[in-house]
Amino acid sequence: MANQDTYLIDGSNRRWFLKQSTALTGLFLMPPLAAKSTPLSTESPMASTDTKRSITLKINRKTYKLDVEPRETLLDVLRERLDLTGSKKGCDHGQCGACTVHVEGRQANACLLLAVMHQNQEITTIEGLAPSKNQLHPLQAAFVKHDGYQCGFCTPGQIMSGVAILRQGHAKSADEIREWMSGNICRCGAYSGIVEAIESVQKEGKTV
Repeated sequence: MANQDTYLIDGSNRRWFLKQSTALTGLFLMPPLAAKSTPLSTESPMASTDTKRSITLKINRKTYKLDVEPRETLLDVLRERLDLTGSKKGCDHGQCGACTVHVEGRQANACLLLAVMHQNQEITTIEGLAPSKNQLHPLQAAFVKHDGYQCGFCTPGQIMSGVAILRQGHAKSADEIREWMSGNICRCGAYSGIVEAIESVQKEGKTV
């Protein structure tokens, strides 16, 4: 029978043994030194820093040629590149309606649209809604008359949505207006004035 002392390892020797074992295991798991990493080709999309795309946007009856990143939203292009700041960045998640614009005549949240996806489509922002610089759009004038705004932050989006539902025939009653305008939030609570403004344009039969 072997001497019992042969199987006894004191604390310091045990720690030394574990360290050596761990180091050896790591050496076995290392890849061969001869292996070389393959350099990333300059042709690889991951290596390319020039990801911009040339696009043409038709906004407010004007044509713009731009180089944009594929990930740039229409809202960012409008505000940061074209200085059309009427469309507001509120929630940036398509929930508040402050960035509402018209794309091919229909209302849309610009914060949810990629600019590269809307080439050559007719886009209208609040800046292009009025017939001229000296004349308000009928709904803009109605907002002034019926006090449809307070701080004014949400007003461009409210007006753009209001014009859209008037054109689409969804403003036949106050309840219908409230339903179709529910995607536009007013943090000041000027909802009664907004509804009255849209109602007045509908009742007067004004061309929008």
